[in-house]
Amino acid sequence: MKKFLCFLLCVLVSHTSSAQTVSTVVHPDWSKNATIYEANIRQYSPEGTFKKFEEYLPELQRMGVGVIWIMPINPIGQVNRKGKLGSYYSVADYLKVNPEFGTPEDFHHLVNAIHAQGMKVIIDWVANHTAWDHPWVKSHPDYYVHDAKGNFVPPVPDWSDVIKLDYHNPQVRAEMIEALKFWVTEYDLDGFRCDVAAMVPTDFWNEARKQLDQIKPVFMLAEAFEPDLQEHAFDMTYGWQFKDIWGAIAKGNKNASDLVAYLQNEETAYNPNSYRMLHTSNHDLNSWEGTEYDRLGDGVETFLVLSTTLKGMPLLYEGQEAGNTKALDFFDHDPIVWKDHPFRTLYSSLFHLKQTNHALWNGLSGGQPQLIHTSDDRHLFAFSRSKDGDQFIGIFNLSNKSRQFSSTDPVFTGKFIDPLSGKTASAPQELKAWEYRLLVKGAQ
Repeated sequence: MKKFLCFLLCVLVSHTSSAQTVSTVVHPDWSKNATIYEANIRQYSPEGTFKKFEEYLPELQRMGVGVIWIMPINPIGQVNRKGKLGSYYSVADYLKVNPEFGTPEDFHHLVNAIHAQGMKVIIDWVANHTAWDHPWVKSHPDYYVHDAKGNFVPPVPDWSDVIKLDYHNPQVRAEMIEALKFWVTEYDLDGFRCDVAAMVPTDFWNEARKQLDQIKPVFMLAEAFEPDLQEHAFDMTYGWQFKDIWGAIAKGNKNASDLVAYLQNEETAYNPNSYRMLHTSNHDLNSWEGTEYDRLGDGVETFLVLSTTLKGMPLLYEGQEAGNTKALDFFDHDPIVWKDHPFRTLYSSLFHLKQTNHALWNGLSGGQPQLIHTSDDRHLFAFSRSKDGDQFIGIFNLSNKSRQFSSTDPVFTGKFIDPLSGKTASAPQELKAWEYRLLVKGAQ
């Protein structure tokens, strides 16, 4: 109990500390209980088009998806291209649509259809670099970083299909902001997912957000974890650190107490107003580090549920709802094999729960997680969240063996319902390997 009280004191202190950090970001109201879906147009179907993906929108709406993030839609460079089709992140023109996916009219229609279903849409934005054959290479070579010999420079040696932009040049900043504004103005987009955002100066993003918000309130997601990006520019950053901890727990190299220690660090590092994106897969993880089944083994479902109930916005990467077990080719056409899978129902139940249960809402709109002391804090992880009369409790066995569960925490008083079954439920006495139990107060 002494250890647990010390933890609570650390949480209170760190929460106070995080409240002193800066956050002037005003989140769009619709984001407070939203979930996000990453759409990979190329790999969605054999056709790989906007029109084909549009057919799936009613299903995403039924699942409770709030925001659709579409991977880069711009034309891809030909020079130094990787694979047959190239990387989505080798942008050849910021103001055009990749004909591989369809026409500008097709994309207009897709955006309008997403909005008609009551969902929002953001697109991937690659501000750090361009393709070697972007028009600026010839018209404005001064827009780029050069080495001592005057050559263009890839931002990372392995990224040989792209070259780095120079943000010391004020014209680069001005043109990039105008390009961002174009998509909000002309296509009514709701925001952007910004690739390798920490490789671009933060003060650029601060100015870009300011100007975009003058058009409409936008939602900005940074592919980064640096807290300063969320002071004035970004609504949400990647919870990359969770990926590493969950993978280590799945392999038996870390345990539930390590997750608790990291959560304490989260409270210190990030303002409570800042959103964090939690996920068990995305396009990078799937293609370069393996599917969630490769990385998380028998704990896949357990970490899926954790990613949708801890403080943060859950991401569903296209194909996870079908139990996709294939690492998709990054540079060529490699369509997902769609099939019925229990995860579709599970994601749907959890996403709808997030929509209605205020305790699970994002940022300051949701409830602050409170750790629950158990009989086995090394292997069992339990927490509660409460907000506006709603209460959620999650209990997880983060190990490959059955564990006895007991707790004297008063949070377990009263009657509960299992939100996945709708039946009356209570705290378990035992949890099998990787088993979890969810409880809510009252019908949700």
